[in-house]
Amino acid sequence: MMKYIINWSIMTLAVLISAYIIPGVVVSGIFVAFVVALVLGIINVFLKPILLILTLPINILSLGLFTLIINALLVLLTGRIVDGFYVDGIWWAMLFSLLLSVINFALHMFGERD
Repeated sequence: MMKYIINWSIMTLAVLISAYIIPGVVVSGIFVAFVVALVLGIINVFLKPILLILTLPINILSLGLFTLIINALLVLLTGRIVDGFYVDGIWWAMLFSLLLSVINFALHMFGERD
């Protein structure tokens, strides 16, 4: 259980950092960032696999680059669901999802010191 709370906190920090860097993304507070991290996690667990299977032919033809569009659309969906989280357009959503992944990876690598 503690592992999930730590991962959620790392994702929240990544959301805050990404929103601070990207001018087209607005997070109105830390509580909103926690909710965004939770909603993105839930959407990535339940909705993303279904979308990836449905778009498999296009994904194969684009050599996996269509996954970036799916991630951007999921970020935009999160912006519609969560009040206080605003994304200005699909390009900002795509940049946000890329930066979020990089920062999340870096924070996880920083935290795995033994």
